[in-house]
Order: sequence, then structure tokens, then C-alpha cells
Amino acid sequence: MAAAAVVRSLLAAGRAAPGGRRCRTLPAAGAAALCTVAPQQRSQPPPDMKNYLWSRYKEAKRATKELVPSIMSNMLNPDAIFSNNEMSLSDIEIYGFDYDYTLVFYSKHLHTLIFNAARDLLINEHRYPSEIRKYDYDPNFAIRGLHYDVHRALLMKIDAFHYIQLGTVYRGLSVVPDEEVIAMYDGSHVPLEQMSDFYGKSSQGNTMKQFMDIFSLPEMTLLSCVNEYFLKNNIDYEPVHLYKDVKDSIRDVHIKGIMYRAIEADIEKYICYAEQTRAVLAKLADHGKKMFLITNSPSSFVDKGMKFIVGKDWRDLFDVVIVQADKPNFFNDKRRPFRKVNERGVLLWDRIHKLQKGQIYKQGNLYEFLKLTGWRGSKVLYFGDHIYSDLADLTLKHGWRTGAIIPELRSEIKIMNTEKYIQTMTWLQTLTGLLEHMQVHRDPDSQMILEEWKKERKEMREMNRNFFNAQFGSLFRTDENPTYFLRRLSRFADIYMASLSCLLNYEPDYTFYPRRTPLQHELPGWSDQLYTGTFRIPFLPETVQIK
Repeated sequence: MAAAAVVRSLLAAGRAAPGGRRCRTLPAAGAAALCTVAPQQRSQPPPDMKNYLWSRYKEAKRATKELVPSIMSNMLNPDAIFSNNEMSLSDIEIYGFDYDYTLVFYSKHLHTLIFNAARDLLINEHRYPSEIRKYDYDPNFAIRGLHYDVHRALLMKIDAFHYIQLGTVYRGLSVVPDEEVIAMYDGSHVPLEQMSDFYGKSSQGNTMKQFMDIFSLPEMTLLSCVNEYFLKNNIDYEPVHLYKDVKDSIRDVHIKGIMYRAIEADIEKYICYAEQTRAVLAKLADHGKKMFLITNSPSSFVDKGMKFIVGKDWRDLFDVVIVQADKPNFFNDKRRPFRKVNERGVLLWDRIHKLQKGQIYKQGNLYEFLKLTGWRGSKVLYFGDHIYSDLADLTLKHGWRTGAIIPELRSEIKIMNTEKYIQTMTWLQTLTGLLEHMQVHRDPDSQMILEEWKKERKEMREMNRNFFNAQFGSLFRTDENPTYFLRRLSRFADIYMASLSCLLNYEPDYTFYPRRTPLQHELPGWSDQLYTGTFRIPFLPETVQIK
């Protein structure tokens, strides 16, 4: 918005552009300049357009440089909570949590463990070449939210409008040229019937799989590594079989207990203690909030992890604990009853008439949960990291409030707060505004200059992508549009944050207000002009930080 103001100020200066083109400014504050061109003069070759366009370019550069310090004085807080939908914590009586990457965070060693274990399963159980063992896990290769074309073996980033971001399509570990992508898809749009299903899966004719889980990062990397091996060695293979085998191997790392046993054997290596989970739970308990846990992880694994990060008395903080819930089926299947798990981990056979505090239950379903607890509607707030499996059904079908845990958010905001990023993005937006306003000049000299600006804009877009991830860029944006990931996040999460510890920065009656961002056909509101700082920073410095 600030960069757009630079362009507006340049065009609203009241100077006549060569060729009879003049700008006028609307009287309202912050209004965009409107430019009119006399029809009979449009075809006349404007005099000295080179000097005119480059002078506008230099003025924009200067104004952008002067603008950067004021932008840097209003930077986002990485520990803020961001709101998609207005929500007051005073209305929340019950807090629910997923376990993995919500209550507990894992170290970088876990994804290496999953990658290596799944790779070995491919070799030992699916008879893949032992040479793939030379590939190691690269934590910097993939990001969450990517789509995978199962039939073409392509990993890619797709925006909210189903368009592929060119330059982010990978076959194996190599980028696919834009021309080849356009030829394969008859453009860069992916039709709805080819997209992943509601839960991001490739099923019932859908050729795309969306990777939304943090645990899917090693799966994407393993898929790409094995594809790379087959391609480099000219081995003919069926991409659908490869996708299924890798998916099954990753699943078996969980189902067969390989990951769980490794973490339990060296809990300090794999679990990060620094996310202040106990402080969050204790704060909620002190304010009389009820709490429950619904996780797909097994009982003994959750018990050991919670004892490590919260303490031996962790169950005293929760009113209900449910393990091996099999989400998202837990939210839809009405047939599976709950089973109580005793202290030795043995499943009991007695019918469950009440969910008791201090006990652990397995399986079950949400409908029985609602019947036994009476916890319904918008007084319940549930947190999870998986937008589909954890949040979608709860908000769409049951009216619960939802909070998404997005660990990547903290690192992305820190990047966005750097001077280099602010300089690049401010100039990129200003240059885009110049292109938009100056494209009316159709003479050869002007068109040559505009082509130079377009080339610079393309280079800056690539630079912007590299700030976040060299292959795929930001989790939340393509070049200009929101990603498909962000589209789903905005739909299924009322609030989102980097970790639960962000709750410590807010009072229990705090109301989250989403920022009113102008639609494309709206002018910036007066409040955006008067209270820029307020609207740029969701978490204000004056807010008392509670530890």
C-alpha cells in the first residue's frame, strides 16, 4: 500500500504527461490519481518519451528509498496472533488441542529420521535400488502446501486461483522450464477436477496431492530424490507406483512405531522444550478454562512426551484426553465407540458413559464426544497444525472456533522485517505501479523501456522468492497472489500463530479483529491513513506481555 502511494503521488503531481495525458487527484484522502487521455491524441507519437519515463522511474526510486525507514518503524511481531475472523477469547470456555506440532514441537533431527527410515523401507521392503541410500534429507528443499502431480511426478506451488507458479515446478530435484510446464497443462491453470480432494488427497480421479502436514516435508523430499535417481539413470518407471510406495513407506514409519520408538529412546534429541506449553496450559487452567486433547498419536508416546514438556501431572490439566483418534475420520465416522486405556496401556472393554478427567481414551468419534461433554459451538476453540485434518470439519460442520499453528510463520515474519526484504518489496510494488500506469504509451521507445522494466520486475520476483526458499518461495504467497495453502488457512482458521506460546501475550478476554484490507475496487480507508501503525501490527507494543 505504501509503494502504491509513491506511484499515486508521482502521477498526481499535476504535470501533463507528453502526448496530452494529464493526471488529476480525487479530493478524498489517499485517493488514487485518475489519468485521462484525449482520444484524438492517443495515436500521436509523444515527444521525448524516453526522458519522461526514466525521470518518473528515478523519482519513484528516490521516493521509495525515502519511504523505507518509515516502513521499518512499523514492523510485524513474529509472536503475534493473526485473525481471519473476529473472535473474543472471553467467549471461549473450552480449549482443545492436537498433540504433534501443537502442544509439542520437534527438532530438525526428526525429519531426517523419517526420511532415512522411509528410504530404508523402500529399499528393504519395496525392492528399490540400494543406490538411493546416497540421498540425504535436505531440510531446505521443500515447503508445506505444495501440490504433487501423481501421474507426471511433478512437485509444484499453486496459488489460490489454481494457477501454477512458473519457476516452482520440479521434476526430481531439477526445475522444469516454463515452456514445458505450459505445454503439459495447456497453460498454467489446473482445472478443479484435477485438484486434490477436500482433504488434500489424490483420490477419485484427482491427479494432484497437496502436502499440508509438517510431517510431509520428508515425504516430498524423498519423492523428489527417488524421481531424480530414476531420471538420472534413465530408468523407466511408473510415477503412480512410486508415489504409492513412498506414501506407504512414510505411513509405515508411523504405523510400525519406528518414529515413536526413536523419539521415546532419545526424547531430549527430538523434542523441543522451549515452546512454553506448560505456561499456556497453566494460564488457561488458572482462568477456569476446560481443556481437552485429541491426537492421532498413541497413548504411551503422548504420555512420555507430555511428561517431558509439561510434567508428571500433565493429565490433571486436561478434562478429556483422546489418543489414536484417526482424524479426520474422528470428525465424520459416527460408528466407532470410545475405549478406555488403563495405566498399563491395556484397552478395556466396558461401555463408556462418561469421559472422566485423568483417564485416557482411544478412538471414538466427535458425535459421541459432543453427546458426552455437551461442548458445542463457538464456545470451543481447537488448535491444530493440519488445516484439513484438524480444523476444516470442526469449523464447517460443528461451528467450533479454530486456531492454526503455523511454525513457519515466525521465520517468514523475521525475513519480512529485514531491511533488504522491505527495500526489495517496496520497489517491486512501486515498479509494478509504474508499469500499470505507463502502459498506455504505445510508441516504440516507450514499449522498449517498459520491456526493460518488466525484465527487472521478473528478476526482483525471483529475488523475493529466494528470501524464503530458493525453490518454492514463501508458504503464503506466489508472486502476487495468496497460495492455495493460505486460501485454505483463511477459510478454516479463525486465528493463526507460530506456536501456542503466542497466547501468553494476550489477556483471556482479548478480542481479535481482522484487518480490513481494501478490496481491489475500494480506495484505502481513512482509518488506514490515520492509524497505519495500528493496522500494520496486530500485536501492539502497549499490550502487556504475560509470562
